[in-house]
Amino acid sequence: MAPGKSASLEELSERIIYSDRYSDDNFEYRHVILPKQMLKLIPKSYFVPDDSGLLRILDEQEWRGIGITQSLGWEHFEVHAPEPHILLFRRPLPGGGKK
Repeated sequence: MAPGKSASLEELSERIIYSDRYSDDNFEYRHVILPKQMLKLIPKSYFVPDDSGLLRILDEQEWRGIGITQSLGWEHFEVHAPEPHILLFRRPLPGGGKK
């Protein structure tokens, strides 16, 4: 990117960091770290309607639309409030979790 030029969502999406997967008895989890600059380019309607700067829970079409790529079955379920660029995702474990 040239100095002084703003990055696009597409360019920034190449810098998204995906954690390793981890799990409990019911779900597999991973967190997704967005480049902080990306928050300035995400539509305002994706944020909670206060001045906190936190993203609301996004549906699959929305999070895929900003460049997050994951296999099927993942759901966005939380934003790490102290660091609003960190989104938490989960999906049910195969077989329904606990035996």
